[in-house]
Amino acid sequence: MQTASTLVNAAGALMAALTAHADLPAPRVTSEQVVTDERDALGALVLTGGLAFGFHGETALSDFEEWRQALGINPADVDRETTGTFAWLTVTTTYAGVPLTLVGYYTQTGTTTEGTAS
Repeated sequence: MQTASTLVNAAGALMAALTAHADLPAPRVTSEQVVTDERDALGALVLTGGLAFGFHGETALSDFEEWRQALGINPADVDRETTGTFAWLTVTTTYAGVPLTLVGYYTQTGTTTEGTAS
């Protein structure tokens, strides 16, 4: 059973990120359990508390980009996925020892590509 204590590190990372980058656009923040590459004594994958910063609306892409730059994330690590005219950029890094995923949601124009990723 996971307890609230598994989210303590994520809460600390959230406070650190928001304090260090208080001038950046406010993301939609979610906390989630993330599967790590670690295994416990029985060989089971270990879950840890992680964060996701989501960006929506007209400024989603510029907000995503501001955070990506501020966190020093390589643009080559960003993935793009689409379904119809809906698209999103994602990238995961580690911040203050916690998995942090940035997601920028946007509507593309002039395309009908389904389910692509790059």
